[in-house]
Amino acid sequence: MPLMLKLLLAVQVLSALAIIVLVLLQQGKGADMGSAFGSGSSGSLFGATGAANFLSRATKWAAVVFFASTAGLAYVSHKGTSGPAVDSGVMQSFPADRSVPQVPGAAPAAPATGGASVPGAASVPAAPAAPAKPDASVPTAPAAPASKPAETPAK
Repeated sequence: MPLMLKLLLAVQVLSALAIIVLVLLQQGKGADMGSAFGSGSSGSLFGATGAANFLSRATKWAAVVFFASTAGLAYVSHKGTSGPAVDSGVMQSFPADRSVPQVPGAAPAAPATGGASVPGAASVPAAPAAPAKPDASVPTAPAAPASKPAETPAK
């Protein structure tokens, strides 16, 4: 793992922990209502009005650092890949598509050799020019019996 990736990851973890701590330290907006009726105290560690300004500003800057490190991690992790995006992915070593039906008795299609914009596009057979003869190993459907004219029920 490169040094820049480790550094950005450490900055992101530290800023995430700072956001968690700063949000938990802040006093909710509804807390002032309870102190108006005599329950709760209005004093805080940073004074009556200084806590909201300091904590909210610190939270804002911790969030800015967090999002900047996230964008930096995304850039650094994708910057190192070389070559086309088709060659690097989770489906790279996946076997060929077996859901495409093959003609019975025909050899399986060769896999794509590259250069195609869609992986596996060369393995899809083209439409046949003339209808193929049915294979002898495949049974044919029986001929439909001659239908009689429909009789209307007597009233």
